[in-house]
Amino acid sequence: MPRRLPLVVSAVLLVSVVTACTSPQKAGTSPSGGGTKITLGFSAWPGWLPWQVAEEEGLFKKNGVDVELKYFDSYTDSLNALATGKIDANSQTLNDTLASVAGGAKQSIVLVNDNSTGNDQIIARPGISSLAGLKGKTVAAEQGTVDHYLLLLALEKAGLTEADVKFQPLATDAAAAAFVSGQVDAVGVFAPFTTTALKLKGSRAIATSADFPGAIPDHLVVTRDLIGRDAKAVQALVKTWFDTTAWIAANRPKAMEIMAKRGGVNVPDYESYDKGTTIFSLEQNRQAFGGDLANQAKRISDFLVSTKLVDSAPPLDGLIAPQFVQAVQP
Repeated sequence: MPRRLPLVVSAVLLVSVVTACTSPQKAGTSPSGGGTKITLGFSAWPGWLPWQVAEEEGLFKKNGVDVELKYFDSYTDSLNALATGKIDANSQTLNDTLASVAGGAKQSIVLVNDNSTGNDQIIARPGISSLAGLKGKTVAAEQGTVDHYLLLLALEKAGLTEADVKFQPLATDAAAAAFVSGQVDAVGVFAPFTTTALKLKGSRAIATSADFPGAIPDHLVVTRDLIGRDAKAVQALVKTWFDTTAWIAANRPKAMEIMAKRGGVNVPDYESYDKGTTIFSLEQNRQAFGGDLANQAKRISDFLVSTKLVDSAPPLDGLIAPQFVQAVQP
């Protein structure tokens, strides 16, 4: 269920945004001229698969919003599609949204889908039982991803920095394989690659996203152009999300089947990944938009700059749009 892929670099985004501006047809506009049609992108992460339920159960239509749901096998492709205006909305991580904004994309967060609460892990070989034990050891993670970010948070918690370990930048699947084969001492990975890494006998997770509440949030992100053209449609989209989570709670067996099928896994596997993801309620959304989200955005922005993944800090003005969750009636 791929979700954590490399952040889109600023130069690529700048070129893509310019290209999008020359597109003959504006994204999100119904060809018939009959109102706004929202193209919503998502990929196979437990916190985003409820959108499939919304479509199959007619919940978009119930809220009067015309949505074309577009599933991406490649999460990176969904990031590029939103950044270039090929889609109007996408579910994506805060890290990747900030990277896109740093590259020139005009995007706003209108909803917190979920927080990772265990699906992202730092896993160590036998003999390393704590974060302090990573000092001087070789640790692999995909550079610039949220699992790299989790590693830095974990090291900081132990009074260490990246300079205290031998950091090995590897793609997530390659990092997990390198760990199992004994090439590195620890690895930062996300589900399902956590399952791969833990196949090394005696290995264990010494830190997870559950240890850092709010550090890895996932959001519904829309283009600012869409907000300007049809804020009511955006509001209906946000309302649909909460109707969907309520429907899932009332019809869990059927919902699990729908989401597992879309994610390409069986229901028991999906249930295991679902446990490491906390879907945010309306109240949790309001709390996040009340300040927690802005604090995390600043911290991740500093991370992107310090790791030279962006040339300069992304502008945060207009990034967070709290009015949509605030307007939802419980």
